[in-house]
Amino acid sequence: MTLDLNNYLKSIKSDARLDLSDETIIMTELEAHIEDKVKELTDAGLPQTEAIKECLNQMGNVKSIARQIYEAYSQGSWKHVLLASLPHFLFGLLFVLDWWHHPAWLSVLVIAVLATTLYGWSHGKPFWIFPWMSYTLVPVCIGGVILLYLPPGWSFLAVLVYIPLALWWFFRVIVTTIKRDWLFSSLMLLPMPIVIGWYLAVSPSGGFSEDTLKQLYQFSPWIGLSFMGLAATIAVFIRVRQRWLRIALLAASGLVTLCLIAYHSTGNINNLAFLGLLLGLWGGLLVPPLLERRLKNSRVK
Repeated sequence: MTLDLNNYLKSIKSDARLDLSDETIIMTELEAHIEDKVKELTDAGLPQTEAIKECLNQMGNVKSIARQIYEAYSQGSWKHVLLASLPHFLFGLLFVLDWWHHPAWLSVLVIAVLATTLYGWSHGKPFWIFPWMSYTLVPVCIGGVILLYLPPGWSFLAVLVYIPLALWWFFRVIVTTIKRDWLFSSLMLLPMPIVIGWYLAVSPSGGFSEDTLKQLYQFSPWIGLSFMGLAATIAVFIRVRQRWLRIALLAASGLVTLCLIAYHSTGNINNLAFLGLLLGLWGGLLVPPLLERRLKNSRVK
């Protein structure tokens, strides 16, 4: 295999963002197809080097081929739809049925999230695992928000210690996810501003009191509805083939949900807080692709 052909195949594999279970088979078939075409050209009298160049020219642009492969193989099955949307559906059900204040149900759900995440992480990181990973990051995120509302000494600790450590942990998880596909990082980060938004709507002071519980009871149906909306978003995301539609879907779903939160927060979320949540949402969509590009450039160098 010449250097040009090797780089061509590597570029396609990188841009196609194939699932690990499909990657070897698809790339082997593509390589075999190219080798057959090269053999035809060499049998017709072309030297092998020129035959490879001619074959690659006939194959077309790397990005175009990668996009075609992505759209052909990226659609998940209905089983994948169920697995990926299940965590959002379960959390939605928890609030819709008013089970969120029962420790037993909360414990079962937390154990299910941790067990499923660990299983998926240790079994090749299938793409349906990333929505589950969202809920392992939520406590880290909420912890930082709570610390910011504590007395000055604790807030200072959050700024100097907790937040840098939390950001480092987020960065490590995002980098690992980006190695599969930056879009999965955005998928994983999508619930973060939504969860924080509901937290601020329920407890604008950052503390917990009887009023907080009353607010939580009042907002429960809407909180549940927002999580159900996330489940529906994930279901459509997995069945859609076009990448740009997936990006637009995440952006639209997040924006609509944040508007729903702001509308029902009865003034607890001001314009500045809403802007911060919106920036968090767009950051989850814009930072991963920029980080992926930077990582690719550093590997080339």
